[in-house]
Amino acid sequence: MYCPRVCCRPRSAPCSIAAPALEETALLRLLESPRVLFWVPTLIWASTWHVILYQLAETPPLNAVGWRFLLAGLVLLGVAIARGERWLLERRWHGWLLLTGVVQYSINYWGVYEAERHIPSGLVAVLFSLMVFGNALSGWWLFAQPVTHRFLVAAACGVLGVVLIFWPEVVATGARPNAALGLAVGLLAVVMACAGNALTLSLTRRGVPLMPLLGWGMVYGALVLLAVAAAQGNLSAIGHSVPWWSSLLYLTLFGTVVAFFVYFRLAQRVGPARAAMTGVMIPPIALAISAVLEGWRPSALSVSGIVLCLGSVFVATRTPKRAD
Repeated sequence: MYCPRVCCRPRSAPCSIAAPALEETALLRLLESPRVLFWVPTLIWASTWHVILYQLAETPPLNAVGWRFLLAGLVLLGVAIARGERWLLERRWHGWLLLTGVVQYSINYWGVYEAERHIPSGLVAVLFSLMVFGNALSGWWLFAQPVTHRFLVAAACGVLGVVLIFWPEVVATGARPNAALGLAVGLLAVVMACAGNALTLSLTRRGVPLMPLLGWGMVYGALVLLAVAAAQGNLSAIGHSVPWWSSLLYLTLFGTVVAFFVYFRLAQRVGPARAAMTGVMIPPIALAISAVLEGWRPSALSVSGIVLCLGSVFVATRTPKRAD
Protein backbone atom coordinates (compact mmCIF):
# COMPACT_ATOMS: atom_id res chain seq x y z
CA MET A 1 0.00 0.00 0.00
CA TYR A 2 1.35 3.43 -0.91
CA CYS A 3 0.65 6.85 0.46
CA PRO A 4 -2.18 8.49 -1.52
CA ARG A 5 -1.20 12.04 -0.67
CA VAL A 6 1.70 14.22 -1.78
CA CYS A 7 4.52 14.02 0.73
CA CYS A 8 8.25 14.14 0.92
CA ARG A 9 8.74 10.38 1.24
CA PRO A 10 9.59 8.31 -1.86
CA ARG A 11 6.64 6.74 -3.66
CA SER A 12 8.07 3.29 -2.95
CA ALA A 13 7.97 3.84 0.81
CA PRO A 14 5.01 2.35 2.73
CA CYS A 15 2.38 4.76 4.02
CA SER A 16 2.40 4.99 7.82
CA ILE A 17 -1.14 6.38 8.03
CA ALA A 18 -2.53 2.95 7.15
CA ALA A 19 -1.39 1.45 10.46
CA PRO A 20 -4.04 3.11 12.69
CA ALA A 21 -6.78 2.08 10.26
CA LEU A 22 -5.56 -1.51 10.32
CA GLU A 23 -5.40 -1.47 14.13
CA GLU A 24 -8.92 -0.05 14.32
CA THR A 25 -10.21 -2.73 11.95
CA ALA A 26 -8.54 -5.47 14.01
CA LEU A 27 -10.08 -4.06 17.20
CA LEU A 28 -13.55 -3.95 15.64
CA ARG A 29 -13.17 -7.54 14.47
CA LEU A 30 -12.18 -8.58 17.98
CA LEU A 31 -15.14 -6.78 19.57
CA GLU A 32 -17.53 -8.33 17.03
CA SER A 33 -16.18 -11.86 17.44
CA PRO A 34 -18.75 -14.38 18.74
CA ARG A 35 -16.51 -15.24 21.68
CA VAL A 36 -16.38 -11.65 22.94
CA LEU A 37 -20.07 -11.12 22.20
CA PHE A 38 -20.87 -14.24 24.26
CA TRP A 39 -18.78 -13.48 27.32
CA VAL A 40 -19.57 -9.77 27.72
CA PRO A 41 -23.30 -10.20 28.54
CA THR A 42 -22.63 -13.46 30.39
CA LEU A 43 -20.17 -11.85 32.82
CA ILE A 44 -22.29 -8.71 33.23
CA TRP A 45 -25.56 -10.56 33.89
CA ALA A 46 -23.80 -12.93 36.29
CA SER A 47 -22.72 -9.90 38.34
CA THR A 48 -26.22 -8.38 38.34
CA TRP A 49 -27.54 -11.23 40.52
CA HIS A 50 -25.62 -9.68 43.41
CA VAL A 51 -26.10 -6.03 42.43
CA ILE A 52 -29.89 -6.39 42.26
CA LEU A 53 -29.90 -7.11 46.00
CA TYR A 54 -29.04 -3.45 46.68
CA GLN A 55 -32.09 -2.39 44.67
CA LEU A 56 -34.53 -4.78 46.33
CA ALA A 57 -33.32 -3.78 49.79
CA GLU A 58 -34.98 -0.36 49.41
CA THR A 59 -37.63 -0.53 46.66
CA PRO A 60 -40.35 -2.88 45.39
CA PRO A 61 -39.31 -5.02 42.40
CA LEU A 62 -41.62 -3.27 39.90
CA ASN A 63 -40.12 0.11 40.75
CA ALA A 64 -36.53 -1.11 40.60
CA VAL A 65 -37.01 -2.79 37.21
CA GLY A 66 -39.20 0.00 35.83
CA TRP A 67 -36.75 2.83 36.55
CA ARG A 68 -33.86 0.68 35.35
CA PHE A 69 -35.44 0.03 31.95
CA LEU A 70 -36.77 3.57 31.55
CA LEU A 71 -33.32 5.07 32.08
CA ALA A 72 -31.67 2.42 29.90
CA GLY A 73 -34.17 2.99 27.09
CA LEU A 74 -33.53 6.74 27.16
CA VAL A 75 -29.76 6.15 27.14
CA LEU A 76 -30.04 3.86 24.12
CA LEU A 77 -32.15 6.40 22.24
CA GLY A 78 -29.67 9.13 23.20
CA VAL A 79 -26.75 7.08 21.90
CA ALA A 80 -28.66 6.39 18.68
CA ILE A 81 -29.21 10.14 18.22
CA ALA A 82 -25.53 10.87 18.92
CA ARG A 83 -24.50 8.28 16.32
CA GLY A 84 -26.84 9.76 13.75
CA GLU A 85 -29.03 6.66 13.61
CA ARG A 86 -32.67 6.67 12.59
CA TRP A 87 -34.34 6.77 16.01
CA LEU A 88 -37.72 8.32 15.16
CA LEU A 89 -39.12 5.11 13.78
CA GLU A 90 -42.17 4.98 11.54
CA ARG A 91 -45.55 4.78 13.26
CA ARG A 92 -46.17 1.32 11.80
CA TRP A 93 -43.38 -0.13 13.96
CA HIS A 94 -44.53 1.21 17.33
CA GLY A 95 -47.25 -1.39 17.84
CA TRP A 96 -44.58 -4.08 17.48
CA LEU A 97 -42.22 -2.14 19.74
CA LEU A 98 -44.92 -1.87 22.40
CA LEU A 99 -45.59 -5.61 22.14
CA THR A 100 -41.87 -6.37 22.39
CA GLY A 101 -41.50 -4.11 25.42
CA VAL A 102 -44.47 -5.64 27.23
CA VAL A 103 -43.33 -9.20 26.49
CA GLN A 104 -39.57 -8.83 26.98
CA TYR A 105 -39.26 -6.19 29.69
CA SER A 106 -42.61 -6.20 31.54
CA ILE A 107 -44.18 -9.67 31.76
CA ASN A 108 -40.83 -11.44 31.61
CA TYR A 109 -39.26 -9.52 34.50
CA TRP A 110 -42.50 -9.43 36.51
CA GLY A 111 -42.65 -13.21 36.12
CA VAL A 112 -39.12 -13.66 37.42
CA TYR A 113 -39.71 -11.68 40.60
CA GLU A 114 -43.18 -13.14 41.14
CA ALA A 115 -41.89 -16.69 40.68
CA GLU A 116 -39.19 -16.10 43.27
CA ARG A 117 -41.89 -15.30 45.82
CA HIS A 118 -43.05 -18.93 45.60
CA ILE A 119 -40.07 -21.03 44.50
CA PRO A 120 -36.30 -20.81 45.19
CA SER A 121 -34.24 -18.55 42.95
CA GLY A 122 -32.14 -21.57 42.00
CA LEU A 123 -35.16 -23.21 40.40
CA VAL A 124 -35.86 -19.99 38.51
CA ALA A 125 -32.30 -20.19 37.15
CA VAL A 126 -32.99 -23.78 36.07
CA LEU A 127 -36.16 -22.68 34.28
CA PHE A 128 -34.33 -19.90 32.44
CA SER A 129 -31.63 -22.27 31.28
CA LEU A 130 -34.45 -23.93 29.31
CA MET A 131 -34.51 -20.80 27.12
CA VAL A 132 -31.90 -22.48 24.96
CA PHE A 133 -34.54 -24.91 23.69
CA GLY A 134 -37.20 -22.24 23.21
CA ASN A 135 -34.75 -20.09 21.26
CA ALA A 136 -33.64 -23.08 19.21
CA LEU A 137 -37.28 -23.75 18.29
CA SER A 138 -37.97 -20.13 17.32
CA GLY A 139 -34.71 -19.92 15.36
CA TRP A 140 -35.60 -23.06 13.42
CA TRP A 141 -39.23 -22.11 12.86
CA LEU A 142 -38.96 -18.37 12.16
CA PHE A 143 -35.47 -17.96 10.75
CA ALA A 144 -34.78 -21.40 9.21
CA GLN A 145 -31.66 -21.84 11.36
CA PRO A 146 -30.69 -25.52 11.66
CA VAL A 147 -30.16 -27.08 15.08
CA THR A 148 -27.72 -29.99 15.22
CA HIS A 149 -27.95 -33.05 17.43
CA ARG A 150 -24.61 -32.09 18.96
CA PHE A 151 -26.01 -28.74 20.04
CA LEU A 152 -29.17 -30.25 21.54
CA VAL A 153 -27.17 -32.83 23.53
CA ALA A 154 -24.76 -30.16 24.76
CA ALA A 155 -27.64 -27.86 25.72
CA ALA A 156 -29.35 -30.68 27.63
CA CYS A 157 -26.11 -31.34 29.52
CA GLY A 158 -25.88 -27.64 30.33
CA VAL A 159 -29.39 -27.62 31.78
CA LEU A 160 -28.51 -30.74 33.79
CA GLY A 161 -25.46 -28.89 35.10
CA VAL A 162 -27.63 -26.01 36.30
CA VAL A 163 -29.96 -28.53 37.99
CA LEU A 164 -27.01 -30.11 39.83
CA ILE A 165 -25.76 -26.72 40.98
CA PHE A 166 -29.11 -25.90 42.56
CA TRP A 167 -30.14 -29.45 43.45
CA PRO A 168 -30.85 -28.77 47.18
CA GLU A 169 -33.19 -25.90 46.24
CA VAL A 170 -34.86 -27.95 43.51
CA VAL A 171 -35.55 -30.80 45.94
CA ALA A 172 -36.93 -28.41 48.57
CA THR A 173 -39.41 -26.84 46.17
CA GLY A 174 -42.17 -29.36 46.88
CA ALA A 175 -42.37 -28.23 50.50
CA ARG A 176 -43.50 -24.74 49.50
CA PRO A 177 -47.29 -24.22 49.56
CA ASN A 178 -47.50 -22.31 46.26
CA ALA A 179 -44.77 -24.12 44.37
CA ALA A 180 -47.07 -25.00 41.45
CA LEU A 181 -48.00 -21.33 41.02
CA GLY A 182 -44.36 -20.33 41.15
CA LEU A 183 -43.44 -22.90 38.52
CA ALA A 184 -46.27 -21.74 36.25
CA VAL A 185 -45.29 -18.08 36.53
CA GLY A 186 -41.62 -18.95 36.05
CA LEU A 187 -42.38 -20.90 32.89
CA LEU A 188 -44.49 -17.97 31.67
CA ALA A 189 -41.49 -15.70 32.14
CA VAL A 190 -39.32 -18.09 30.13
CA VAL A 191 -41.86 -18.20 27.30
CA MET A 192 -42.07 -14.40 27.29
CA ALA A 193 -38.28 -14.11 27.19
CA CYS A 194 -38.13 -16.46 24.19
CA ALA A 195 -40.94 -14.54 22.48
CA GLY A 196 -39.15 -11.25 23.16
CA ASN A 197 -35.97 -12.63 21.61
CA ALA A 198 -37.89 -13.75 18.52
CA LEU A 199 -39.71 -10.42 18.17
CA THR A 200 -36.51 -8.39 18.49
CA LEU A 201 -34.60 -10.45 15.92
CA SER A 202 -37.58 -10.50 13.57
CA LEU A 203 -37.85 -6.70 13.66
CA THR A 204 -34.13 -6.24 12.98
CA ARG A 205 -34.47 -8.53 9.96
CA ARG A 206 -37.26 -6.30 8.72
CA GLY A 207 -34.96 -3.29 8.81
CA VAL A 208 -35.52 -1.77 12.27
CA PRO A 209 -32.14 -0.60 13.70
CA LEU A 210 -31.19 -2.56 16.81
CA MET A 211 -30.31 0.30 19.16
CA PRO A 212 -33.51 2.35 18.66
CA LEU A 213 -35.51 -0.89 18.73
CA LEU A 214 -34.13 -1.78 22.15
CA GLY A 215 -34.53 1.80 23.36
CA TRP A 216 -38.20 2.11 22.43
CA GLY A 217 -38.98 -1.40 23.65
CA MET A 218 -37.43 -0.70 27.06
CA VAL A 219 -39.22 2.63 27.39
CA TYR A 220 -42.59 1.04 26.58
CA GLY A 221 -41.96 -1.90 28.90
CA ALA A 222 -40.83 0.41 31.71
CA LEU A 223 -43.89 2.62 31.38
CA VAL A 224 -46.13 -0.44 31.76
CA LEU A 225 -44.25 -1.55 34.89
CA LEU A 226 -44.36 1.92 36.42
CA ALA A 227 -48.09 2.20 35.60
CA VAL A 228 -48.68 -1.01 37.56
CA ALA A 229 -46.57 0.37 40.42
CA ALA A 230 -48.65 3.57 40.36
CA ALA A 231 -51.87 1.54 40.49
CA GLN A 232 -50.49 -0.20 43.58
CA GLY A 233 -49.63 3.17 45.15
CA ASN A 234 -45.88 2.51 45.10
CA LEU A 235 -44.69 4.76 42.27
CA SER A 236 -42.94 7.22 44.59
CA ALA A 237 -40.90 4.48 46.31
CA ILE A 238 -37.25 5.01 45.37
CA GLY A 239 -33.99 4.40 47.21
CA HIS A 240 -31.96 7.13 48.87
CA SER A 241 -28.65 5.48 49.74
CA VAL A 242 -25.41 5.54 47.75
CA PRO A 243 -25.49 1.74 47.19
CA TRP A 244 -29.01 2.00 45.74
CA TRP A 245 -28.12 4.74 43.25
CA SER A 246 -24.79 3.13 42.41
CA SER A 247 -26.45 -0.21 41.73
CA LEU A 248 -29.13 1.50 39.62
CA LEU A 249 -26.40 3.16 37.54
CA TYR A 250 -24.56 -0.15 37.07
CA LEU A 251 -27.72 -2.06 36.19
CA THR A 252 -28.80 0.65 33.76
CA LEU A 253 -25.55 1.16 31.88
CA PHE A 254 -23.95 -2.27 32.04
CA GLY A 255 -26.69 -4.74 33.02
CA THR A 256 -29.12 -3.32 30.45
CA VAL A 257 -27.64 -0.97 27.83
CA VAL A 258 -24.38 -2.84 27.19
CA ALA A 259 -25.53 -6.39 27.99
CA PHE A 260 -28.75 -6.38 25.95
CA PHE A 261 -27.16 -4.66 22.95
CA VAL A 262 -24.21 -7.05 22.88
CA TYR A 263 -26.46 -10.07 23.52
CA PHE A 264 -28.66 -9.27 20.54
CA ARG A 265 -25.60 -8.60 18.39
CA LEU A 266 -24.52 -12.12 19.36
CA ALA A 267 -27.96 -13.51 18.49
CA GLN A 268 -27.77 -11.79 15.10
CA ARG A 269 -24.37 -13.37 14.47
CA VAL A 270 -24.82 -16.93 15.74
CA GLY A 271 -28.58 -17.34 16.14
CA PRO A 272 -30.86 -17.20 19.20
CA ALA A 273 -30.17 -20.79 20.29
CA ARG A 274 -26.41 -20.43 20.72
CA ALA A 275 -26.89 -16.97 22.24
CA ALA A 276 -29.18 -18.48 24.89
CA MET A 277 -26.30 -20.63 26.13
CA THR A 278 -25.39 -17.54 28.16
CA GLY A 279 -28.18 -18.70 30.48
CA VAL A 280 -26.23 -21.88 31.19
CA MET A 281 -23.03 -20.05 32.13
CA ILE A 282 -24.55 -17.22 34.17
CA PRO A 283 -25.47 -19.30 37.29
CA PRO A 284 -21.97 -20.77 37.85
CA ILE A 285 -20.32 -17.35 37.51
CA ALA A 286 -22.96 -15.72 39.70
CA LEU A 287 -22.34 -18.32 42.39
CA ALA A 288 -18.59 -17.73 42.16
CA ILE A 289 -19.28 -14.05 42.85
CA SER A 290 -21.57 -15.10 45.69
CA ALA A 291 -18.81 -17.27 47.14
CA VAL A 292 -16.55 -14.22 47.33
CA LEU A 293 -19.07 -11.60 48.46
CA GLU A 294 -21.76 -13.56 50.30
CA GLY A 295 -19.96 -16.59 51.72
CA TRP A 296 -21.56 -19.28 49.51
CA ARG A 297 -19.72 -22.61 49.77
CA PRO A 298 -19.88 -25.08 46.86
CA SER A 299 -20.60 -28.76 47.38
CA ALA A 300 -19.23 -31.67 45.35
CA LEU A 301 -22.55 -31.81 43.47
CA SER A 302 -22.48 -28.11 42.61
CA VAL A 303 -18.86 -28.34 41.45
CA SER A 304 -19.76 -31.21 39.13
CA GLY A 305 -22.65 -29.12 37.80
CA ILE A 306 -20.31 -26.19 37.13
CA VAL A 307 -17.92 -28.46 35.23
CA LEU A 308 -20.84 -29.84 33.20
CA CYS A 309 -21.98 -26.28 32.36
CA LEU A 310 -18.50 -25.29 31.19
CA GLY A 311 -18.18 -28.38 29.02
CA SER A 312 -21.61 -27.99 27.48
CA VAL A 313 -20.99 -24.34 26.55
CA PHE A 314 -17.67 -25.26 24.94
CA VAL A 315 -19.26 -28.00 22.85
CA ALA A 316 -22.42 -26.08 21.96
CA THR A 317 -20.76 -22.84 20.90
CA ARG A 318 -17.69 -24.07 19.02
CA THR A 319 -17.80 -24.00 15.25
CA PRO A 320 -17.85 -27.56 13.88
CA LYS A 321 -15.26 -28.50 11.26
CA ARG A 322 -17.86 -30.58 9.48
CA ALA A 323 -21.58 -31.10 9.67
CA ASP A 324 -22.92 -33.35 12.43
